[in-house]
Amino acid sequence: MNKAEILIIDDEPQIRKLLQINLENNDYKVVQASTAKEGILMAANHPPDLIILDIGLPDKSGHEVLQELRQWFNKPVIILSVLNNEKDIVFALDTGATDYLTKPFRTGELLARIRAAIRRSQTTVNASVVITNELEIDLVARIVKRNKEILKLTATEYTLLALFAKNESKVLTHQYILKEVWGYGFQTETQYLRVFVGSLRKKIETNPNNPQHIITESGVGYRFQ
Repeated sequence: MNKAEILIIDDEPQIRKLLQINLENNDYKVVQASTAKEGILMAANHPPDLIILDIGLPDKSGHEVLQELRQWFNKPVIILSVLNNEKDIVFALDTGATDYLTKPFRTGELLARIRAAIRRSQTTVNASVVITNELEIDLVARIVKRNKEILKLTATEYTLLALFAKNESKVLTHQYILKEVWGYGFQTETQYLRVFVGSLRKKIETNPNNPQHIITESGVGYRFQ
């Protein structure tokens, strides 16, 4: 039985009820809050395994709630909002959201993203070897294997892949990746990033045109799985 506890912070009773039914049917324990103040208090008193957070709360913006939570809460936070413009999505992810889904949402997709987020948070952060299907990444030895064969990566390609591997299942924005791999001066060079992602896909993907590891989140960034 799944014992993970999920806190829903959303002011819409219908959404909270729908989420509660679907989550409890999948063996999650569910607690609810209808305001930012109530949600923050509940998270502080009894930290859940994951938070589902709405942006449009009555007493405070979900963005503000996220920023406050990230001062001490290090578990996954999935944004669930009617706001679907790129600016809101990128801002939430850069502020510390683990993932972002827009309403109306597909229940199966939400459940899959919850499972991935919780699995990632339960994995040792400093794990030295990341294995996903046929791909093996040794973060200490800096060796990458595909189907047991060592791949030849450039230093930049490896740094980029290591960043993805350390953030498995999490959406990383273009700006975040560029800052982490190339530095602050490159945060607007999205075409530069696309070139390196394309090069990396050719080496690690079975079919680079249908990638299974480096997934594009249109207009936002990439997710590694």
